[in-house]
Amino acid sequence: MSHEHSHYGHNHQHSSTENIRVAFFLNLGFTIFEIFGGLYTNSVAILSDAVHDLGDSISLGLSWYLDGKSKQKGDRHFSFGYQRFSLLGALINGSVLVIGSILILTKTIPRLFSPEHADAQGMMWIAIIGVIVNGAAVLRMKGGQSMNERLVSWHLFEDVLGWLAVLIVSVVLMFWDIPILDPLLSIAILAFVLFNVVKNLRETLKVFLQAVPKEVDIAALEKKVKALEDVVDVHHTHIWSLDGAQHVLSIHLVIKEPSSVKGIITLKSKVKEVLKKSGISHATIEIEFPDESCYMPD
Repeated sequence: MSHEHSHYGHNHQHSSTENIRVAFFLNLGFTIFEIFGGLYTNSVAILSDAVHDLGDSISLGLSWYLDGKSKQKGDRHFSFGYQRFSLLGALINGSVLVIGSILILTKTIPRLFSPEHADAQGMMWIAIIGVIVNGAAVLRMKGGQSMNERLVSWHLFEDVLGWLAVLIVSVVLMFWDIPILDPLLSIAILAFVLFNVVKNLRETLKVFLQAVPKEVDIAALEKKVKALEDVVDVHHTHIWSLDGAQHVLSIHLVIKEPSSVKGIITLKSKVKEVLKKSGISHATIEIEFPDESCYMPD
């Protein structure tokens, strides 16, 4: 039975990696096509989405590589393991998107004041291909069980919506001469990208700076631990996250004088149960007694 379960887990992990790999090559190939298509059609909206897709390609490539890297066990170089490597991808991806978006904006904003005509028919065909390619990638990722797969799938779905917008604008331009629609759509796409990038970068930097995870309430957690039998007080509670999902805690417990070592072991087990329910995956518990001075200054 255990062998069968292991085999299933192995297959799912292999499927997850394979799905991200296929989505990466689909996205990268289309991004290259999109850059040339944007230059050919003179459409800054398509070039803006090319920047978005380039960021997606980098994100997918890093997810593909760092997903495996982050699963490495701790060693003498990284004692907690390699989970934080997944954050590196987020920082690189965010930086590429911000720089690329600013570069495209420098070309887009002047067009608001002197709009240039874009090849509407060319935009339409590129948009159709964009919907098909990104749609295929979304279908490939559909049903993914890991958080990584679900996030990638949602990001690709946003790309499909973006290309639907380009398709609509291209059709409008084929019937009405409103060239300003192209730079307006470009700015809308870039604004959407930058809004999400800045939001994600803020969260990533918080993890790097060891901020308390937003889903963990230190005061409430201390209250639960302090309510346990034989716990006199708690202090020096520190919580941070390795990668945004794996949370680490260290805490000092002041407890009543135990009658035996077994009593301490039982109490620590109860504390660990409380911590697990709060999403803590690794904990260091320092035991102190009422007459003992804490060696860490306040």
